[in-house]
Amino acid sequence: MADYSKLTTESFNDNTANIDKMSAIEIAKIINDEDKKVAFAVEQALPQIAEAIETMANALKAGGHIYYCGAGTSGRLGVLDAYECLPTYGVSEETIVGLMAGGYEALYASREFAEDDFESIVSEMRKRSFDARDVLVAISASGSANCVKGAIRYAKECGAYTVCVSCNPNSDLIPTVDIPIIAEVGPEVINGSTRMKAGTAQKMILNMLSTGAMIRYGRVRGNYMAYMVPSNKKLVDRAIRMICLKTGCDKETAELELAKANNCIADAMDAIEGK
Repeated sequence: MADYSKLTTESFNDNTANIDKMSAIEIAKIINDEDKKVAFAVEQALPQIAEAIETMANALKAGGHIYYCGAGTSGRLGVLDAYECLPTYGVSEETIVGLMAGGYEALYASREFAEDDFESIVSEMRKRSFDARDVLVAISASGSANCVKGAIRYAKECGAYTVCVSCNPNSDLIPTVDIPIIAEVGPEVINGSTRMKAGTAQKMILNMLSTGAMIRYGRVRGNYMAYMVPSNKKLVDRAIRMICLKTGCDKETAELELAKANNCIADAMDAIEGK
């Protein structure tokens, strides 16, 4: 068995040793103080994040797909980030995929045992015909999850690019991937509870990866979500305002062109600007 005691994410936090004796405001303050360290840890990994953004965007341009994978909190964050891209950037369900050890039931029910299964994610990759055009982003706070190790191994066998997002400087994943992204956030407020600082760091990094990739893939105009799916009243109103602000047209023109463009904001913008 691996020596998990050597993992930074499993280490003891002296700052919170007496948190069980603190008042509610003291608990909130010390959690906030620890969270302040996360952005600085992520900053140290910006060169690797940028490299991963370019790799992901190039894969999409070449007809490939992005796969996030993980277990527990890490897996849930990957699924969340993947599927938020659908309405935000108007991409298909196959463009960015989130795979969860233990299946999608593990999103709302604990399937912690699936983390140790080398094949729990690989089987889903095979079902979806993962190949060399795709990019795998393996997410594991500790870097020790067998399910992502198996996924990385399979991705490499397919000839695909691999990325990891981890929070341990001695992560097992570092030598196995093309681009290791490591945000060393230190020991958790509650020892080993990686849904906290590590989870926050992973969420920040995944936001950067998907947003950056979508920008480089051409799904953003200026800083507007030009391919957003306007599927409710609020989003329709936002779409109209975006078109008006980007093109300088009036509301009536924006509404007309959006309808003519079958609710594609970018196409409506292009029609108004004569592109």
